[in-house]
Amino acid sequence: MAIDLKKGSKINLKKETPQGGKVFVVGLGWDPDTNSSSQPIDLDASAFLVGFNNKLVSDEYFVFYNNPKSPDGSVIYSGDNRSGAGDGDDETIIVDTSKINSAIQQIVFCCSINEAEERRQNFSMINNAYIRIYEQNSGNLIATYFLAEVASSETAFILGRLLNTSNGWEFEAYPVGYPGGLEALVDIYS
Repeated sequence: MAIDLKKGSKINLKKETPQGGKVFVVGLGWDPDTNSSSQPIDLDASAFLVGFNNKLVSDEYFVFYNNPKSPDGSVIYSGDNRSGAGDGDDETIIVDTSKINSAIQQIVFCCSINEAEERRQNFSMINNAYIRIYEQNSGNLIATYFLAEVASSETAFILGRLLNTSNGWEFEAYPVGYPGGLEALVDIYS
């Protein structure tokens, strides 16, 4: 049974996948508020694979539309949905925990609005944003977090992260919004 996460809550992936799941899909979804913008709102998923210093291990460990795979092959970005239209996940990131470089201490999952400044768009124009994680092989949904933050000028959000703990990998709902789009997130982790 899937868990509805609250802000800051964590789950242990080993405990939630008794069959020993190692490959997970992190899905991001949203619906555009059709009353707020005449142009499509293009959210982009990204993942930052960071070490002990809370910075990228190297630039190649920033996974997004221009770099869809980490050097160790542990994180793969599925591709870009430019409108948020349709049901289900709009973008996904696959994580194989058995391949993660040992220098990686957390994987931070984000979404940002492409060309937000030019189009005068922000997260107040987005409805039903969520992040969820499920086991790839079985398709079993493990947990979902629905973004309940009141967003206004934010153009980028950290939604969740995988943490390397002494008890194995844990998934945490970790919503934090920023103005400045993807560039603001890159500045944090570079």
